[in-house]
Amino acid sequence: MATYERETHVEASLEDVWEFHSRVSGLEALTPGWMGLSVREVRGPDGERNPEILEAAAEIDMELRPLGGPAQSWTSVITERAESDERALFKDEMRGGPFSRWAHVHQFRRDGEGTRLRDTVHYELPGLTRPASPLAVVGFEPMFRYRHQKTKELLEA
Repeated sequence: MATYERETHVEASLEDVWEFHSRVSGLEALTPGWMGLSVREVRGPDGERNPEILEAAAEIDMELRPLGGPAQSWTSVITERAESDERALFKDEMRGGPFSRWAHVHQFRRDGEGTRLRDTVHYELPGLTRPASPLAVVGFEPMFRYRHQKTKELLEA
Protein backbone atom coordinates (compact mmCIF):
# COMPACT_ATOMS: atom_id res chain seq x y z
CA MET A 1 0.00 0.00 0.00
CA ALA A 2 1.31 3.47 -0.91
CA THR A 3 1.42 6.42 1.51
CA TYR A 4 1.15 10.16 0.99
CA GLU A 5 1.91 12.66 3.80
CA ARG A 6 1.78 16.43 4.16
CA GLU A 7 2.30 18.57 7.26
CA THR A 8 1.71 22.30 7.83
CA HIS A 9 1.76 24.77 10.72
CA VAL A 10 -1.44 26.82 11.00
CA GLU A 11 -1.47 30.03 13.06
CA ALA A 12 -4.82 29.19 14.65
CA SER A 13 -5.78 27.41 17.85
CA LEU A 14 -6.09 23.64 18.00
CA GLU A 15 -9.73 24.10 18.96
CA ASP A 16 -10.52 26.22 15.89
CA VAL A 17 -8.66 23.96 13.44
CA TRP A 18 -10.25 20.83 14.94
CA GLU A 19 -13.77 22.27 14.84
CA PHE A 20 -13.35 23.41 11.23
CA HIS A 21 -12.20 19.95 10.09
CA SER A 22 -15.00 18.23 12.05
CA ARG A 23 -17.75 19.53 9.77
CA VAL A 24 -18.83 18.69 6.23
CA SER A 25 -18.56 22.41 5.44
CA GLY A 26 -14.81 22.08 6.15
CA LEU A 27 -14.52 19.24 3.62
CA GLU A 28 -16.38 21.30 1.03
CA ALA A 29 -14.25 24.41 1.67
CA LEU A 30 -10.99 22.45 1.42
CA THR A 31 -11.75 20.52 -1.77
CA PRO A 32 -10.39 22.26 -4.88
CA GLY A 33 -13.00 23.25 -7.45
CA TRP A 34 -11.30 21.14 -10.11
CA MET A 35 -12.24 18.03 -8.09
CA GLY A 36 -15.94 18.66 -8.81
CA LEU A 37 -17.12 17.63 -5.32
CA SER A 38 -20.82 17.22 -4.65
CA VAL A 39 -21.87 15.93 -1.21
CA ARG A 40 -25.02 13.88 -1.78
CA GLU A 41 -25.80 12.77 1.77
CA VAL A 42 -24.32 12.79 5.26
CA ARG A 43 -25.52 10.39 7.96
CA GLY A 44 -24.52 10.45 11.60
CA PRO A 45 -23.74 7.28 13.58
CA ASP A 46 -27.39 7.06 14.69
CA GLY A 47 -28.71 7.62 11.15
CA GLU A 48 -29.31 11.34 11.71
CA ARG A 49 -29.19 13.25 8.42
CA ASN A 50 -26.70 16.10 8.08
CA PRO A 51 -25.19 16.04 11.59
CA GLU A 52 -23.35 19.19 12.65
CA ILE A 53 -20.19 17.29 13.70
CA LEU A 54 -18.73 14.25 11.90
CA GLU A 55 -18.49 11.72 14.73
CA ALA A 56 -17.10 8.18 14.50
CA ALA A 57 -19.35 6.02 12.27
CA ALA A 58 -20.67 9.02 10.30
CA GLU A 59 -20.94 8.36 6.54
CA ILE A 60 -20.50 10.84 3.72
CA ASP A 61 -21.78 9.95 0.24
CA MET A 62 -20.15 12.10 -2.43
CA GLU A 63 -19.67 12.41 -6.13
CA LEU A 64 -16.42 13.62 -7.66
CA ARG A 65 -15.74 14.79 -11.22
CA PRO A 66 -11.98 15.38 -11.28
CA LEU A 67 -11.08 17.85 -14.03
CA GLY A 68 -14.66 17.65 -15.32
CA GLY A 69 -14.28 13.95 -16.12
CA PRO A 70 -16.77 11.17 -15.52
CA ALA A 71 -18.61 11.12 -12.20
CA GLN A 72 -17.15 8.88 -9.51
CA SER A 73 -19.12 7.88 -6.43
CA TRP A 74 -17.26 7.92 -3.11
CA THR A 75 -18.51 6.84 0.30
CA SER A 76 -16.34 7.79 3.25
CA VAL A 77 -16.84 6.56 6.82
CA ILE A 78 -15.31 8.19 9.89
CA THR A 79 -13.78 5.11 11.55
CA GLU A 80 -11.90 6.81 14.37
CA ARG A 81 -12.13 10.11 16.24
CA ALA A 82 -10.19 11.15 19.35
CA GLU A 83 -9.22 14.40 21.05
CA SER A 84 -7.34 15.61 24.11
CA ASP A 85 -6.00 18.96 25.32
CA GLU A 86 -2.89 18.72 23.13
CA ARG A 87 -3.95 16.74 20.07
CA ALA A 88 -6.85 15.39 18.05
CA LEU A 89 -7.35 13.07 15.11
CA PHE A 90 -9.91 11.46 12.95
CA LYS A 91 -9.64 8.78 10.31
CA ASP A 92 -11.88 8.32 7.31
CA GLU A 93 -11.91 5.24 5.14
CA MET A 94 -13.36 4.84 1.68
CA ARG A 95 -16.11 2.20 1.62
CA GLY A 96 -16.93 2.63 -2.02
CA GLY A 97 -15.10 4.61 -4.67
CA PRO A 98 -12.30 4.74 -7.22
CA PHE A 99 -9.48 3.27 -5.09
CA SER A 100 -9.02 -0.33 -3.99
CA ARG A 101 -8.23 1.04 -0.51
CA TRP A 102 -8.11 4.52 1.02
CA ALA A 103 -7.53 5.46 4.66
CA HIS A 104 -6.94 9.13 5.50
CA VAL A 105 -5.70 10.09 8.98
CA HIS A 106 -6.11 13.77 9.88
CA GLN A 107 -3.90 14.69 12.86
CA PHE A 108 -3.88 17.97 14.77
CA ARG A 109 -1.33 18.87 17.47
CA ARG A 110 -1.00 22.02 19.54
CA ASP A 111 2.18 23.79 18.37
CA GLY A 112 2.84 26.88 20.46
CA GLU A 113 -0.14 29.16 19.90
CA GLY A 114 -0.87 27.45 16.58
CA THR A 115 -1.61 23.95 15.33
CA ARG A 116 0.44 21.37 13.45
CA LEU A 117 -1.80 19.75 10.82
CA ARG A 118 -0.73 16.42 9.32
CA ASP A 119 -2.53 14.42 6.64
CA THR A 120 -1.50 10.81 6.05
CA VAL A 121 -3.20 8.82 3.28
CA HIS A 122 -2.66 5.08 2.80
CA TYR A 123 -4.06 3.93 -0.53
CA GLU A 124 -4.06 1.24 -3.19
CA LEU A 125 -4.79 1.98 -6.80
CA PRO A 126 -7.29 -0.24 -8.58
CA GLY A 127 -6.07 -3.28 -10.48
CA LEU A 128 -5.19 -3.02 -14.14
CA THR A 129 -8.60 -4.37 -15.10
CA ARG A 130 -10.23 -1.15 -13.84
CA PRO A 131 -9.43 2.25 -15.36
CA ALA A 132 -7.12 4.38 -13.23
CA SER A 133 -8.87 7.03 -11.17
CA PRO A 134 -8.42 10.58 -12.48
CA LEU A 135 -7.70 11.54 -8.86
CA ALA A 136 -4.69 9.21 -8.89
CA VAL A 137 -3.63 10.44 -12.32
CA VAL A 138 -3.87 14.11 -11.27
CA GLY A 139 -1.94 13.30 -8.12
CA PHE A 140 -2.21 14.03 -4.45
CA GLU A 141 0.30 16.86 -4.19
CA PRO A 142 -1.76 19.63 -5.85
CA MET A 143 -4.89 18.62 -3.94
CA PHE A 144 -3.26 18.50 -0.51
CA ARG A 145 -1.18 21.61 -1.16
CA TYR A 146 -4.49 23.38 -1.89
CA ARG A 147 -6.13 21.93 1.24
CA HIS A 148 -3.31 23.09 3.50
CA GLN A 149 -3.06 26.55 1.90
CA LYS A 150 -6.85 26.98 2.13
CA THR A 151 -6.83 25.93 5.80
CA LYS A 152 -4.26 28.64 6.51
CA GLU A 153 -6.16 31.21 4.44
CA LEU A 154 -9.49 30.54 6.17
CA LEU A 155 -8.27 30.10 9.75
CA GLU A 156 -5.33 32.49 10.07
CA ALA A 157 -7.48 35.56 9.34
